[in-house]
Amino acid sequence: MLSDRFGRSIDYLRLSVTDRCDLRCTYCLPKGFKGFEEPKHWLTFDEIERLLGAFARLGTSRVRLTGGEPLLRRNLPELAARIARLPGMRDLSLSTNATRLNRHAGELKAAGVSRINVSLDSLDRECMEKITGRDSLPQILEGIMSGKAAGFDPIKINMVAMRGINENEIDAMVAFCIEHGFILRLIEAMPMGATGRDAAFLELGPIQTRLQSKFGLQPQAAELGGGPARYLATADGRASVGFITPMSQHFCATCNRVRLAVDGTLYLCLGQEEKFEFRPLLRGGASDAELEQAIRTAIELKPQKHEFREQPDKVIRFMAQTGG
Repeated sequence: MLSDRFGRSIDYLRLSVTDRCDLRCTYCLPKGFKGFEEPKHWLTFDEIERLLGAFARLGTSRVRLTGGEPLLRRNLPELAARIARLPGMRDLSLSTNATRLNRHAGELKAAGVSRINVSLDSLDRECMEKITGRDSLPQILEGIMSGKAAGFDPIKINMVAMRGINENEIDAMVAFCIEHGFILRLIEAMPMGATGRDAAFLELGPIQTRLQSKFGLQPQAAELGGGPARYLATADGRASVGFITPMSQHFCATCNRVRLAVDGTLYLCLGQEEKFEFRPLLRGGASDAELEQAIRTAIELKPQKHEFREQPDKVIRFMAQTGG
């Protein structure tokens, strides 16, 4: 098993297949941003399969496909199938904004993607247009329901909670997810790049207390995908609400994940600059043994914790450049 110098097991890789997106969420990408990675620098499917095979041999058993918006990458179901077939791979999931999910849900399910996370910050059409930069809500809802029809279970809804923007819609989102059997995950905004620092941070502790009382939510011990959320469940167990609190109650001591950007850069922490470049190795003839040793070396760079509160201006890259 891979473990870092602080004794944390690293079994979860978030793989960005593109840094491009068809939305411009206010906390993720600035309007008019054009500094995307050149396609010639993107890892090819063969390079991704080879590198993830090395990670899998070292004990990484969970992979999440992310972006940008991963469904903008052509032939993504083909890549998903190749990853799902890797020995030792036991969990392949996808994060998406769902604008294109209605076209690909069936293919992705058949390819071996078992779970999806969908970014949905509001059920109000006008509010979603302000957050995402275009009238996106009907497409997103259609995509979510297509995913449900294709058999994805669970479907997680990711809502970045922002003061004065969508905080008054949290209860409605909880009710929506309970109605449809989705898992809601409320997320505190992080100061990733200028857009993240401009997001209206909302502490989730008081929200959790209120929702627990209103909806009769109870602590849930079940593991739901290996991520950082702390979950509460409805009394009948039909729906869950998770709270991701990187700012008010960080979870660095149990962090089990790293992020591979589309250009082959491995980022060891969202809130720090430590990274390792794999593209030169992959295109320079490195052997499998050399790749595995490079992975071990990279994991040793993983810092103990982020410094979002202490140094909020430290990370200048946007979330989409790191991988969701």
